[in-house]
Amino acid sequence: MSTAFDRWRAATLAPFQVRIFAAIWIATLISTFGSLIQGVGASWLMLSIAPSADMVALVQTSTTLPIMLLSLVAGAISDIWDRRRLMLIAQMIMLSVSAVLAFVTWRGHITPWMLLAFTFVLGCGAALYGPAWQSSVGEQVPRDLVPSAVALNSLGFNISRTVGPAVGGAIVAAFGAQFAFFINAVSYVGLIVVLGSWRYAPRARALPPESLGVAMRAGLRYARLSPALVAIYVRATVFGMMGSAVWALMPLIAKELVKGGAVTYGILLGAFGTGAMIGALTIANLRQRLSNETLVRVASLMFGLASIAAALSPWLTATMLALVGAGAAWVMCLSTFNTSVQVTSPRWVVGRTVAIYQMLTFGGLALGSWLWGEVAHALSLRTSLVAAGVGFLVSLLLGRWLHVSQSEDLDLESMRLGSPALEPKIDIVPQSGPVVINIEYRVAAEDRVAFAAAMQELRRVRQRDGARGWTLLHDMDDPERWIERYHSATWIAHLRRRLRLTRADQAIEEHVRRLHQGDRPPHVFRYLERPASSLAAIDKSEAERLGERAARTDPLFPGSAAAPERPPKA
Repeated sequence: MSTAFDRWRAATLAPFQVRIFAAIWIATLISTFGSLIQGVGASWLMLSIAPSADMVALVQTSTTLPIMLLSLVAGAISDIWDRRRLMLIAQMIMLSVSAVLAFVTWRGHITPWMLLAFTFVLGCGAALYGPAWQSSVGEQVPRDLVPSAVALNSLGFNISRTVGPAVGGAIVAAFGAQFAFFINAVSYVGLIVVLGSWRYAPRARALPPESLGVAMRAGLRYARLSPALVAIYVRATVFGMMGSAVWALMPLIAKELVKGGAVTYGILLGAFGTGAMIGALTIANLRQRLSNETLVRVASLMFGLASIAAALSPWLTATMLALVGAGAAWVMCLSTFNTSVQVTSPRWVVGRTVAIYQMLTFGGLALGSWLWGEVAHALSLRTSLVAAGVGFLVSLLLGRWLHVSQSEDLDLESMRLGSPALEPKIDIVPQSGPVVINIEYRVAAEDRVAFAAAMQELRRVRQRDGARGWTLLHDMDDPERWIERYHSATWIAHLRRRLRLTRADQAIEEHVRRLHQGDRPPHVFRYLERPASSLAAIDKSEAERLGERAARTDPLFPGSAAAPERPPKA
C-alpha cells in the first residue's frame, strides 16, 4: 500500500520525470534567484537615494506596470509565434539591461527616476517572457501533469524567494546594489543556454496564423465570453491589489516597524518566501481535498489577517510568522488562479488567457502599490497595511457571485481537428467574405422554451469563437421552423472558428440537436455575401455570356428579339 509520502510525491513531483521541464525549472530557479536579489537591491537603493514611502512603492509599480501593459501583446505573440524564441529574446533583453544598470550604479550616475526606468524595462522583459513560459508548460508536460507543473513553477520561484532576498540583503549591505544587479545579469545565462538547446516543435497549424491585432481581439473576446475566466480575472485583480500593500511596503516594514536594515528586509522577504514554499509543496494535496473556491477563500482570509498582524507587530519574530502565513496564502491563491486559467483554455488561446490573467493580476499589484504607498505617505504605514487587510476580508464576499469553478476535467481538444470544411462549389480565396451561415431547425411547440435557453448558451460559444452578428429567427408562417444565423468576416475566419469548437462545447450543440425534430440533422446553408455592384467583376466571361442570353430572350432588354417596337419619331 502506498504511504502518504508516496501519494504526495506522485501528486507533486511527477513533472520532474520530463527532462525538458526539469532543465527549464532548474535554470528558471537560478534566474529567479538573481531577479529577487536585484529587486532587493533596487528597493534598498531607492530607500537610500529617495527615502519616501511613495518613491519606494514606485519601484514595485515600475516592475509590475509593464506586465499589465504588455502581457496581452506578449500572449498573442506566444500563440501565433515560436514560444521558445520569444522566451529567448526576453531573457537577452533582461540580461543586457541588468548589465547596464550594474555599470551605471557602479559609476555613481544612478538617479531615482533612472532607477525606475531601468526597473520598468526589466519589467517589460518579464512581461514578454511570462505568458510564453507559462503557456509552454502544456508543451513541456502532458495535460494531466499541468496542475502539478504549475505548482512546481511556483515552488521554484518561492525557493528562490526564501533564500534570495536574505542573500540579496547581505550582498547589498556588504558590496552595494551594483553587485546585486551584476549577479542578476549573470543569472540569465543558464536559462538562455537551456532554451537555446530545447528541441521545441510547435504544433502543426492547419491554417496560417492570425495577425497580431486579430489575435489580440480574439483573445479578449474569448476571455470576455467565458464566465469561468471572468470570475478568475476579477478575483485575481482584487487579490493582487490588496496583496500589493505587503509587497510594496516591506522595506518600510523592515525599517520603521521592526527597526532593522537591509539584512532585516532580506529576512522578511525570506520569511514570506518560506511560507510560499510551504504553500507550493502542499497545494497539490490541498487541491485534491478542497475546491478551488474554498482554496481562494482560505488564502484571502490568511493574507488579510497576516497584513493586519504585520501592521500591528513591533517584533521581528511575530512579523516573520505573519509573513510566513502571507507567503503560503499568496502561492495557494495565485497557483489556483494560474492552473484554473490554463485548464479552462484550449491550446489555441492559452497564451492570451494567461497573459490577460497576468495583466490584471500585476495591474492590480501596480495600482495597489501606488495606492497603498500614497495612503502610507498621507496617513501612516500601519493604516495602509490594516486597510489592505480589511479589504481582503471584505473580498471574501465576491465568492457569492464570482465562483472559481472546477475545470480540470474539461476536454478542450478541437472536435474538428483534421476534419476539413466541405469544399465550396464556387471559387473563393481565404479573404473572401463575409461568409454567412444559416442553420435550419424544426422544434416542436412544447420544446420552444428549452430550445431558446439552449440557443443562448450556443450563442455564447459561437461568439466566443469568432462568430459575428448572431441572430435567431422564427418563421411566422411555419411555427416549427427556426433559423440560426451568424457570419464570419472571411472564409479563413470561418475555418478558424470551426477549429475552435472543443469537445467540451460539443455537449451544448448536442443538447440543441436533441430538441430538433426529424431523423436528419439540422440543415446548414453556407452563403458568400456578394454586393450587387461587384457581380460584374466575379467572372467577366460569365457576365458576357449572361448578357448575350438576355439580349436574345429578355423582352425588357433593348435590341432583343422579344423587345417591343419603339414608336416612330414624330
